[in-house]
Amino acid sequence: MDLTDCFIFFLLLTSLYFALTRKTPPKKHPPGSMGFPLIGQTLSFLHAMRTNSIEQWLLQRTSKYGPVSKLSLFGTPTVFVHRQSANKFIFTCDGNVLGNHQPPSFKRICGERNMTALIGDDHKRVRGALVLFLKPEMLKQYVGKMDEEVRNHVEMHWHGNQKVMVMPLMKTLTFNIMSSLIFGIGKGETRNNLIELLQHMMNGLMSLPINLPFTRFNRSLKASAQLRAFIKNLISERKAALEQRVADTRKDLIACLLGIGKTEPSIRMSDEEIVDNVIGVMIAGYDTSSVLITFLVRLLGMDRSVYDKIVQGKRMIQVRNMFDYRKMGEL
Repeated sequence: MDLTDCFIFFLLLTSLYFALTRKTPPKKHPPGSMGFPLIGQTLSFLHAMRTNSIEQWLLQRTSKYGPVSKLSLFGTPTVFVHRQSANKFIFTCDGNVLGNHQPPSFKRICGERNMTALIGDDHKRVRGALVLFLKPEMLKQYVGKMDEEVRNHVEMHWHGNQKVMVMPLMKTLTFNIMSSLIFGIGKGETRNNLIELLQHMMNGLMSLPINLPFTRFNRSLKASAQLRAFIKNLISERKAALEQRVADTRKDLIACLLGIGKTEPSIRMSDEEIVDNVIGVMIAGYDTSSVLITFLVRLLGMDRSVYDKIVQGKRMIQVRNMFDYRKMGEL
């Protein structure tokens, strides 16, 4: 037997071994393809997102595989479900049936202790702490800050301009408000550095999780590390200020979470959890809020009846306030 025959015989034995030892996949797996390892359907999904054709992408998948199918996104096995019954199942079942799970790439950027990556009691505890910051009596403390940010933004970017790009400006406004409420940071170089880091992180979330130099994912991990270092330093400063009683727990989100740890021990958060969830709040609010405000501005610009109703409502509020002030003066 020559060398060629030995090699062919070896390949046959290897193929037979893998065929005999390969585990039979469960019969309950939904239809669909996992695609190439690591890549899966990520590239086609991202292309659909960037070309604003995601709805057609989902409909094509539904017509090919049905309302339930398997795929791979961002290096993670994924199940795609469609229709009202699937939505009802997801939003009504408890954590014992369907648990929250984020791709490993998301956890590397946003942290292991992010609320969206936690389950059970840890999720309830962290969620409880964050909800306290969003209570109406707390939000009233920040109306003045938000109003000041909006007025400065309109004066700087809108007044005197015949044409503006709404979406980029709404992202700027949203980030400025978040910087004020989360970090207590005013406009300046620090804000400019932070928004650049946040944008790199956002780009990395929607990319292939390949950590090689010059890739989006690599830049996102570096930006995440820098932002974490910044937040940790800020936590140390807030702790020192609170201990010396020269800062208020209502100053910003970080101070609020540190204060909750003393007043509500049952929902106390560690420094690592504060860092991860501050990043989570920034990522969750940055795109969603700016997109919502952009569509609101678009509606006001295209539908005159809606615009007139908003103006009328504002005038009624002003008249009511004037009446209340006069009544207080009489008292």
